[in-house]
Formats: sequence, structure tokens, C-alpha cells
Amino acid sequence: MVDVTPALSFGAAAAEYDRFRPRYPEEALRWALDGLAAPARVVDLGAGTGILTRGVLALAHEVVPVEPDPGMRAQLAAATAGTTALAGSAESVPLPDGSADAVLVGQAYHWFDREPAHAEIARVLRPGGTFAPLWNVRDERVTWVAELTRIAHLGDNAGDVTEKYADFGPAFEPVEVGEFAHATTLTPDEVVGMLHTRSYWLTAPPDERARVDRELGELFATHPDLAGRAAVELPYRTLVFRSRRR
Repeated sequence: MVDVTPALSFGAAAAEYDRFRPRYPEEALRWALDGLAAPARVVDLGAGTGILTRGVLALAHEVVPVEPDPGMRAQLAAATAGTTALAGSAESVPLPDGSADAVLVGQAYHWFDREPAHAEIARVLRPGGTFAPLWNVRDERVTWVAELTRIAHLGDNAGDVTEKYADFGPAFEPVEVGEFAHATTLTPDEVVGMLHTRSYWLTAPPDERARVDRELGELFATHPDLAGRAAVELPYRTLVFRSRRR
């Protein structure tokens, strides 16, 4: 087994992560921010390479990215003009009390130690401030996408996310859930490249990596919705879990 902690495995693939991972629909970001007028101060917690940061910056908000992985912080700085991520984690946020209007989390909340993270997020937020984790999850109602999930051991499906992450503890009001559909257009090689940025593949031994890649090649060569196509639309459901600090 490759000796890499899954939550910190992404830095080695930071450029590919930034290139291939899906963006967040504008309507999902606006809903997550709960109608905040720009410029609000938004913390992007577990900011990764800045995909979410750039989406929120495009809405004219001030964004403070916080990310523990130095490789991901370096890619964020390279891809996001004028923005430098702070070194920190959900359990230790390097910001003053009550300094944020909103805390958003893109594709990272499942890595958090939730009880201390909720306390830190509540500390950083002003009263009434918004906390909203977001996930881009593949739409497995499409048959070939479900098969993709099986082959690559992808665990973040809509049912799992909705079941596991619907309560942020006593510092927060009941959670509201929004769902937004979108898709990305990728070549088969780009789909494989995207899957190579997943923690399962990054931490798998060589024989398991080879098995995943072999079965992906077979899927694209034989599935009736994929065979012979130069590019495919990979459908996503963006799930947003929104709550206010009490």
C-alpha cells in the first residue's frame, strides 16, 4: 500500500485535480450563500486547488481559502490570481472569532473531524452566518456512471452524502438541502485522468491501479452509450447542505 493519508493524498496530483474536477454551478453557489449581498467575507474551508474559491470570487465576494495540504495551496496560488490560501484545517482555522459571513466547504467536509470542526466553524462565523458544505456527486441514475462508480470504488454518492451529513450540531439551525444538476464534457482519457485524482486511486497499490484502469478501458470500449465516442457528458448532482449559526 502506498503510504499516504487519504485526506492529504491530493497534493501529488494537484494540477490534474484542478484541471479535471468539476466546477460548481453558479446557482448552487448563490443558494449556498443564502442571498448574501456582495461583497461578503466567505471562508473556503478545505479549499484544495481553489475551484470553489474561484466560483465565489466570480460572484464578487471576498474569499479566504484555508487548506492543510501545501501542494494544493501551491496550485491554488498558481491558478487563482491575487489569492493565497492560509495553512490550516477545519479543526484549527487561523481566523478571528466572528470574522466570516459564510463558511463554504467544497468536496471536503467528509474529511473533517466533525465535532471540533463544527465548534471552529461556529467560532469563525458571525451570529446568523451561513455554513454550507457542497458536493459534486455523479448522477448514478445513468447506467454507465453507476458502472464507473463500481469500477473505481467511488463512495460519494447522493444517498451516502444525504444520509451522513444532515446535522451540524447544536450551534447550527436545522439543515436545508438544495440540489442542482449539471454536466461536464470530457474525453475518455480525461475521465480516467479525473479518476486518477481520487483518493482511492492515489492510495491504491500498483496492481489495484492497473485493475481500475483496465476495467475503465473496457467500459469505454464496450458500453453502448460510450463505445466509439470521442467525448462524453458526465452528469453531476450538486448537493448543498445549508445552515445558519445560531
